[in-house]
Amino acid sequence: MVNFENHIGKITVSENYLTEIVKHAVTGCFGVAGVCSVNTLHSAAAALTFGRAYKKQKGVAIRTDKNGGLIIDLHIKVTYGTNITAAVSSIIHKVTFTVEEAIGSKVRKVNVYVDEMTA
Repeated sequence: MVNFENHIGKITVSENYLTEIVKHAVTGCFGVAGVCSVNTLHSAAAALTFGRAYKKQKGVAIRTDKNGGLIIDLHIKVTYGTNITAAVSSIIHKVTFTVEEAIGSKVRKVNVYVDEMTA
């Protein structure tokens, strides 16, 4: 569960719901072939860094910062020949807009990791 507070009051949103919103937004972007699983080394390093259990979702990790803003980590695969800079910029804007419109919480940061490339 992701908890945050805004002008309406305290809101709790299911992490699965947020993950599905993000996946749908990402896979709709040009050049994205899909999302990748987060490898266990990355998850272990994140658990040590953030000092708590780091839930491994298929390509999407969502956490909150000190101020209640969301930080979203995406692991994607792109199609060969895609302008990666343009695709990542598009993904960041689309995910930020979609999540902020869906739940009304501020997205502080979207980290996009291109893990694979498909032909």
